[in-house]
Amino acid sequence: MVLETCDLVVDVPGRADGRALNLHIAPGQVWGVLGPNGAGKTTLLHTLAGLRPPRGGTVLLDKAPLPRWRRRALAQQLAVIFQERQDGFPATVMETVLIGRHPFLSPWQMESAADLALAEAALSQLDLLPLRDRLVNTLSGGERQRVAVALALTQTPAVWLADEPTNHLDLHHQVAVMTLLHQQARDGRAVVMCLHDLNLAARWCDHLLLLYPDGEACWGPTDDMLVPGALEKLYDQRLAVGEVDGVRVFVAR
Repeated sequence: MVLETCDLVVDVPGRADGRALNLHIAPGQVWGVLGPNGAGKTTLLHTLAGLRPPRGGTVLLDKAPLPRWRRRALAQQLAVIFQERQDGFPATVMETVLIGRHPFLSPWQMESAADLALAEAALSQLDLLPLRDRLVNTLSGGERQRVAVALALTQTPAVWLADEPTNHLDLHHQVAVMTLLHQQARDGRAVVMCLHDLNLAARWCDHLLLLYPDGEACWGPTDDMLVPGALEKLYDQRLAVGEVDGVRVFVAR
């Protein structure tokens, strides 16, 4: 399931048209979207998910424009992890994670044993089984973030769109979530995630999209994008570059 953009211009309020994006996000790839606050990372992600219209151009999934997809069919193929979430009503961790199966159920249909098994496996993978009966609104920020990832995992999407997937997570769970997303790509899914941490992007992403505040953008394989000059311009910050276990490491000067 390939996600593509054709001359896409993201509608960032208060900003003139930026560079049109022509992206080809294929199964097995992990894309990182980098840029300073206000550059349009979240807006881009919501546009790729069909949650807000672009200013121009088209987003295609499996060669079909997103508006042609029925919402239920789209939800069976594409999952979104939001940066911020609101708990609309009290629900347990298990009940919340099972929402990931709703696109596959008919109205009033109950979850099957297979659906429950998928949710159990996701909870186990995110170290959430001991919390399965806790109300989500009693959890810490990091625990809620892992619940959001478990929900998406239960959805079994072909394409992952994740906005700051390591938000609120401690170091151990940051690595666990990034490992999970990397494994999803190795299993044939496509992953796109907005990140603030250059070092996570350098370690886990094979492609990067750099979004500049003025609407300019550049993209390509990670090794081609991690150029100190381009990154210093991106963040208006001088950087020192080192290497750990063969991976470049960036530190603010």
